Amino acid sequence: MEIREYSLEMGSPREITALVEEHADFVWRSLRRLGVPEAAVDDGVQQVFLVAAQKLDRIERGRERAFLFSVAMNVAAHARRTLARRREVLEDVALDVVDPRPTADVQLDAHRARALLDEVLEAMPLDLRTVFVLVELEEMTMAEIADVLDLAQGTVASRLRRAREEFHAAARRVRARVERRAHRPRGPELALVTGEVPR
Repeated sequence: MEIREYSLEMGSPREITALVEEHADFVWRSLRRLGVPEAAVDDGVQQVFLVAAQKLDRIERGRERAFLFSVAMNVAAHARRTLARRREVLEDVALDVVDPRPTADVQLDAHRARALLDEVLEAMPLDLRTVFVLVELEEMTMAEIADVLDLAQGTVASRLRRAREEFHAAARRVRARVERRAHRPRGPELALVTGEVPR
C-alpha cells in the first residue's frame, strides 16, 4: 500500500503531522508514567497516533490532548497486560542523553533516580497514579484532568489527595529499602561483621 493511500484513509497528512508535532512529547511522557517500559514507549506512541489518525474526524477541536490521553491509557493497559502474560521483564534501554557532556556518575544517578520514581509510581493504584502524573508531572489543572478523565473535579481532588499520600508512603518504603542495601556490609566490612578473613 502506498503512503498516499494510507494517508488518505487515515486523515489529512497536515492535520496528523500537526497533532504529532504538538502532542508527541506529552503522549511519550504519559505512556512512560502509566507503566509502559521505556523500551516499548516509542511503539506505544506510534499506536496512539495511529488510532488518532484513524479517528481524526471524531476528535473535537480543543480536546485533542484529552483524546490522546484516553488512547494512551488504553495502549498502556494493553502493554502492561502483554508484559504480565509474557512474564518477562523488559530492560530499559540506554540512558537518554540530552547533553553529551555529563559524567558517567551524573548519568548513573539520573538513571537511578528515574528508576526509583518509576518504582514508586508503579506501586500506586492506576487511578491514583494517573491523577498524580497529570498534576505533578504534566502540570495540568484540576479542570483539565476532570475533562480528560471525564470525572467530577471533586473526584479528581480526592484522588490527588490520596495519590499524594500513596506516593509519599511508597517513597518511604523505597527509601528504607535503598538505605538497608546501602548499609549492608561488603568485602572487608563483611569480614569485620562475620569475623571471617577474605581470601
